[in-house]
Amino acid sequence: MKMVFRWYGEGNDTVSLQQIKQIPGVEGIVWALHDVPAGEEWPMDKIMAYKQLADQYGLHLEVVESVNVHEDIKLGLPTRDLYIENYKKTIEKLASVGVKTICYNFMPVFDWIRTDLFKELEDGSTALFYEKAKVDQMDPEELVRKIADTPDFTMPGWEPERLKKLSPLFEAYKNVSEDDLWNNLQYFLERVIPVAEQHDIRMAIHPDDPPWSIFGLPRLMTSQDNFRKLLKLVDSPSNGITLCSGSLGANPKNDIPSMVREFADRIPFAHIRNIRVYDNGDFIETSHRACDGTVDIVEIVKAYHESGFTGYARPDHGRHIWNEQCRPGYGLYDRALGIMYLWGIWDSLEQAKKRGN
Repeated sequence: MKMVFRWYGEGNDTVSLQQIKQIPGVEGIVWALHDVPAGEEWPMDKIMAYKQLADQYGLHLEVVESVNVHEDIKLGLPTRDLYIENYKKTIEKLASVGVKTICYNFMPVFDWIRTDLFKELEDGSTALFYEKAKVDQMDPEELVRKIADTPDFTMPGWEPERLKKLSPLFEAYKNVSEDDLWNNLQYFLERVIPVAEQHDIRMAIHPDDPPWSIFGLPRLMTSQDNFRKLLKLVDSPSNGITLCSGSLGANPKNDIPSMVREFADRIPFAHIRNIRVYDNGDFIETSHRACDGTVDIVEIVKAYHESGFTGYARPDHGRHIWNEQCRPGYGLYDRALGIMYLWGIWDSLEQAKKRGN
């Protein structure tokens, strides 16, 4: 397991590369060009700027999250070929600086959804929270306004220039069925995966967050069966999964350790985080400790260990603790604690293996 840490870039993150370097076992940063709109080819000078910064601290940049997929590709519009060509050129550029894995998603309109970015937990910390009844009743425009209330930070998946066109986007998806979305994903993969193969890059799709339909929009990456279907669309080691325990764990029916064991050779990137799911469908993000949530983090890490996992992992989201002022879900302290918890599980399994237990 290779531990990495998501970083939003100089001037766009409250966490510094020096701080990341001091977290035990962290080898690299998970990065992206957040100021480049979806569909545009990434400029080489901006890519090199990230590389130069990472090199200063001996951190690699082998994992990118995300090269966002333009909405026209998901909708299957005639303009998609232009954006796919830009995507392919970006893959080539990223390979030239040592990128090995590209995390992306295929969620219509919204990448992830929460109703409260700073919901208080019993211990006084705050975390990202999803209130099912509120989402079921609210207007999407209201949700956009709520997320936009954090102007100090870019919010991946909630780019203002894209969400200004919310009404036309919903209108465009009116006649897009789940089958249509599958077909459009296959069209994209059939053109992108050969380029990824050529450049020794693994594409790793992120689960839908949460893993069910929102506002009537179709969603695909929600279950074990659907991941099986994904991997068959283009049967290649470069067509893989970013297995996110927090996203998938919002549906208690998802057996995440089973997914790890079944798809182990097609998981180049793991997001490991815990959430607490309530009987009414609400959920809140918690510490990584297994007993604090409803996702069995210990069994998940055990499944990775038993599978001989050598891919990349990151602690994903964290709570906001010790009065840290940070991007929602992406402070230093709780994610660093999460890393140490994950290493504690992993190291104990390594020691047991050496003893032959």
